[in-house]
Amino acid sequence: MLDEAALLKRARQLDTDALAQIHDIYYGPLFRYIAFRVSDRDIAEDLTSEVFTRFLSALRKPTSPDTTLRGWLYAVASNVVSDHMRRRYRAPQVELDEAIVSHAAGPAELAEAAATRADLREAMTFLTEEQQHVIALRFDRELPIQEVARAIGKTEGAVKQLQARAIAALARKLMPGTVE
Repeated sequence: MLDEAALLKRARQLDTDALAQIHDIYYGPLFRYIAFRVSDRDIAEDLTSEVFTRFLSALRKPTSPDTTLRGWLYAVASNVVSDHMRRRYRAPQVELDEAIVSHAAGPAELAEAAATRADLREAMTFLTEEQQHVIALRFDRELPIQEVARAIGKTEGAVKQLQARAIAALARKLMPGTVE
């Protein structure tokens, strides 16, 4: 099991091995979380790099993580995505959706999967920003309620309530007439 406290202690001393280990452990999961939220690979790469830039800047500040590195990094990722969304809202851009190719699926399955992803992405836009964060962290990143609460600065009860309301809203959008 990873001893985050010891790893953070070494990182605060700018131990390059510790910094590389943190990057290796968390880059992939953070990238996937951000990519899920922004639906653009290039932007996700830029935003993930921004998370690590903020991490390096915070190492010597009182706001740096103490023992919960994963939760802190996801909180920063959430803030970076929010900042990006605000900038994008102010200056909208046309985005092209890249097709995800699967060698095992045929054209019909690929088309159905793409339609489902598009429907889910559209339904997610009707959720509040907090609900989107909770859904992405719980189901895409598979974080436990406790870590989601830490990442978004809410109580576990508030996270459960946000999750339940988000799921209900998604069900109403994706399956109209079946959920009251």
